[in-house]
Amino acid sequence: MNYDNQNIFAKILRGELPCQKVYEDDHSLAFMDIMPQADGHTLVIPKYPAVTLLDIPADQLAALMASTQKVAAAVKKAFAAPGIVLFQLSGAEAGQTVPHLHFHVLPSSLRTLMTRAHAAQMEDQAKLAEFAARIRAALG
Repeated sequence: MNYDNQNIFAKILRGELPCQKVYEDDHSLAFMDIMPQADGHTLVIPKYPAVTLLDIPADQLAALMASTQKVAAAVKKAFAAPGIVLFQLSGAEAGQTVPHLHFHVLPSSLRTLMTRAHAAQMEDQAKLAEFAARIRAALG
């Protein structure tokens, strides 16, 4: 693993860059994707410096998945979604654009996602803040 501690998610974890935070615990951080593929598109990242799914120890991955499950339930509730799409891209050839392990949580369907490109357009920060507030409220 060749982790770059200057990647955008590492900077977010250190508080050097802002994010619309949804959830945080000792092992993970969840925040709104600034170039969402659907309203409510949330990212869940480990605090552990892993580039891909293959670079994280099993215990850290288990904690990350517990957070991802919790956030996914809140996203589903906040957007009254009939389903959740969860995806993770490992490696540039797979489409990973930020070299820090992350899971995408989207209140959507695969059919709907095909109509909006991944990481194509920046979203208005006020809109993302409203979405983050909805998800935080659903977390309780």
